[in-house]
Amino acid sequence: MSNALLSQRQTALAGATDRVAAKRHPWRIVFGLLAAVVVVWGALNLWLNPALDHATILKYLTAESILTGVKNTIVLAVIAMVIGTVGGYLVAVMRLSHNPVLRAIGFGYVALIRSIPLLVLILFMGNLALFWSRVDIVNPFNHDEVWAGWDMNDLVTPFIASILALAINEAAYMGEVIRSGLRSVDQGQREAATALGLGSRHTMSKVILPQAMRVILPPAGSQFVTMIKMTSLVSVIAGGDLLTEAQNIAATNLRTLELLVIASAWYLLVTGIATIGQSILEHRLERGQRRVSI
Repeated sequence: MSNALLSQRQTALAGATDRVAAKRHPWRIVFGLLAAVVVVWGALNLWLNPALDHATILKYLTAESILTGVKNTIVLAVIAMVIGTVGGYLVAVMRLSHNPVLRAIGFGYVALIRSIPLLVLILFMGNLALFWSRVDIVNPFNHDEVWAGWDMNDLVTPFIASILALAINEAAYMGEVIRSGLRSVDQGQREAATALGLGSRHTMSKVILPQAMRVILPPAGSQFVTMIKMTSLVSVIAGGDLLTEAQNIAATNLRTLELLVIASAWYLLVTGIATIGQSILEHRLERGQRRVSI
């Protein structure tokens, strides 16, 4: 009888909960509609502006050079992000090290790179030939004998310089992201791994990193979306990105506004896809975390 009575009470409570009317928020609907009207008005005002030549936009939207720029933008972002993440992991490990020299180097790197604007760093990388005109491999016993040599402009092309600048900059920011993720794991996890006889390498790869990823992945995804947009800065050294190609076309037909609209549309598409991918990854990570908690 007690179980039946308990079941009846639970059913009655559930029914009462269902009958509770949800609180209405009419102003949410008003502000939502107002925001939608403003967005639609702004988009129509831009598209219907008489200064905009729609034929030019349709002509160059899928032009070969524009598509090449889109491809180069994605390649730049992916390679720079991978190198920056690996570098950021090394920086994070140095900053968490018990060695004061490594901690100082890691801190100095982050402080230095975060103090230099990315545009300035790109210009530095694009003008490395002003520092070193050549890279030579010489005989260590006879410095007059050159075994091999390369001109710096041939070795560090604008595309390579763009990757170096973006990766160096990203390593500083990803280092802080990864450091925060590693510090979020309780110290007891490390102690438990040590008690089980795991070495530092296995403790990091098998225990610490899997738990830290739930903290690292969301900001890392945001960093990648930002990286896609930051690739536009390499246009100052003709890095072959989307904006570079758009500017090259605009220099020939003098349709600057139309080419900027084309570049913006492609950036919107690529970053939109990356944002959706980030959301899916975060959702799966949260679902896996809930299963572990249960």
